[in-house]
Amino acid sequence: MSIIVPKLVFAGTIFASAFSLFLVQPLIAKQILPWFGGTAAVWAICMVFFQVILLAGYAYSDWLSRHMEPRRQVVIHILLLSSSLLFLPIVAKAHWKPTGAEDPTLLILGLLLATIGLPYFLLSTTGPLVQSWVARAGVGTHVYRYFSLSNMASLIALISYPFLIETRTALLGQAYGWSIIYAVFTLLCAASGVYFLRHVQALPAPTHEKMHAPEGDWDPVWRDYLFWLLPAAAASWLLLAITNHITQNVASIPFLWLLPLTLYLLTFVLCFESDRWYRRVFFVPAGAILLVVCAYGLQDSDIGISVKVAIPLYSAGLFVFCMFLHGELARLRPATRHLTRFYLMVSLGGAFGGIVVGLIAPRVFPAYYELGIGFAFTAALAGVMFRRNRPVMLIAVVLAVACSYFLYEQISDDLSNARRMERSFYGTLYTMDSVDKELDDQVRELYHGSIKHGEQYLSEARRREPTAYYGRSAGVGLAIANTPAEHKKVGVIGLGAGTLATYGQPGDVYHMYEINPQVIDLAQSEFTFMADSPAIIDTVLGDARLSMEHEPPQSFDVLAVDAFSGDSVPVHLITAEAMDVYLRHMKPDGIIAFHVTNRFLWLPPVVENIAKANGLHVVLIHDENDNPLLRNTDWILVARNPAVLAQEPIRSRSMPIRPIPGLGVWTDDFNNLFDVLK
Repeated sequence: MSIIVPKLVFAGTIFASAFSLFLVQPLIAKQILPWFGGTAAVWAICMVFFQVILLAGYAYSDWLSRHMEPRRQVVIHILLLSSSLLFLPIVAKAHWKPTGAEDPTLLILGLLLATIGLPYFLLSTTGPLVQSWVARAGVGTHVYRYFSLSNMASLIALISYPFLIETRTALLGQAYGWSIIYAVFTLLCAASGVYFLRHVQALPAPTHEKMHAPEGDWDPVWRDYLFWLLPAAAASWLLLAITNHITQNVASIPFLWLLPLTLYLLTFVLCFESDRWYRRVFFVPAGAILLVVCAYGLQDSDIGISVKVAIPLYSAGLFVFCMFLHGELARLRPATRHLTRFYLMVSLGGAFGGIVVGLIAPRVFPAYYELGIGFAFTAALAGVMFRRNRPVMLIAVVLAVACSYFLYEQISDDLSNARRMERSFYGTLYTMDSVDKELDDQVRELYHGSIKHGEQYLSEARRREPTAYYGRSAGVGLAIANTPAEHKKVGVIGLGAGTLATYGQPGDVYHMYEINPQVIDLAQSEFTFMADSPAIIDTVLGDARLSMEHEPPQSFDVLAVDAFSGDSVPVHLITAEAMDVYLRHMKPDGIIAFHVTNRFLWLPPVVENIAKANGLHVVLIHDENDNPLLRNTDWILVARNPAVLAQEPIRSRSMPIRPIPGLGVWTDDFNNLFDVLK
């Protein structure tokens, strides 16, 4: 048999594995999102599940390759592959849908285990296990290039899903398509095992091609394990921290999170493809310069928060930092007989960085300080890695001290400017006071990262006035003013500073849904909109759609859906199924007001298509005014009764909705933000 054929089989197995591994994560998460709501806990639980199973897969590969003779390796793995086909297709069963009374954590974990548990585990094992087979089957000379191929497949899956797959295929079709790819993978993996069994050799000595330095042939000790783990941990740490910084503090641009993850995976591809890409003479000095500039930018808004400067700066920084960390990691790769242990430590390091930034930091730090800590940690790690090169080590120590100083300045600046600062999985919330020189009045503002979620003027004359997106001439103001009920019942999805409570009159009831407990706390303690309102104000903590599914009909006169101003649009709140939930709670003459003001997304056609599919009537209210208290806004008003929307001044303020050609009706099964990018 030509050596080309087994090379293609092994390469195809690893490519299909990595492609499927990255593809299944958004696919299954999107399936369960409407069931469990858009809470950060859902994503956190999914992330923990994926990371734990990935580690288990790497540990299994290490144990199997080191403790089982070849025949048992192949037999055990093929039996598991055959068993995993029973999980197909990967469609979440309806009986996992929560009733509302149970703790969702165990339910989500059980659903993930029952739906993708064994397939995901086996996909996780493939990279290190199949590479160990390649090393002993005499196929090629540099096994670590397959790790580069694996990351390339992950990169292709990452880019393909939002731009190609999600835009063309409904979730059910995606699940069946993925299941077909997985079935092909199992055949390729079984074929790889059979070839390995027929051509297995003794453990090979280190070999290399012209483009690679030889792997070291030594028995690793704890110090080696540490130097495999720490660069992987630092790279993972910087990836997540820089992603948080540019998406939360710099710009809420849809799909911006793809940029840092693409650069991160690209560095793995380059560093393990060959030694020609990573050159210390370039990346070490460039990394030192960028480390200082990026660390300084965290306490300088002209650099660290400016969209035109910060996004290219921190993206370039991440690329150079990861090239250094992954390049040094590739230089430390051991002989192939220790390959699975090497990958296990790399995976453990990646998990460590992810857990610190994703799970621990939001509970410990009041703001995004983990990025500054990550810079100092990377500099200190460089000092340890270059401990035998005295000048470079001293420079690294100076860099670590400089990064620590800039972090101190960042914290001091935050403490001096912010009145209150809260941190959770949803991001950083803070309030600050400033002076509006035009009105000669103090104003208190609520920010979530770079997005303003409300403001209140503090003088007695203005503190009860609606501000920002909620003026009387805005769509929501017109909706509240033009419903016929004497005593109104108003629902609000997205509390913000509680501004809409200013419309409350004696006898009115305002039902506020908010997913973030810190928002409720700040709205009640830092702002007086709700306390000043003569209406009855109720707050409901939790995902609004789930809460409304479990409540009896509320008979709202107006329901304001205000959750779409950022980049992370909770799509499950703007689908046909969501509209069905809203309509169950509306009076016959009620109005649903969708706040669709967004710099990057054109959402009015989405609401219009859903409304028309339900036989409803819509108008778009675009409000521009010179009032310094207010902002320009877009609100879509939806009603069963066309006469409600034909009233003055709603009719005179309405304007046509610019359609998006080919845009269908968004459902839980099919929706995509790429279609509505401005």
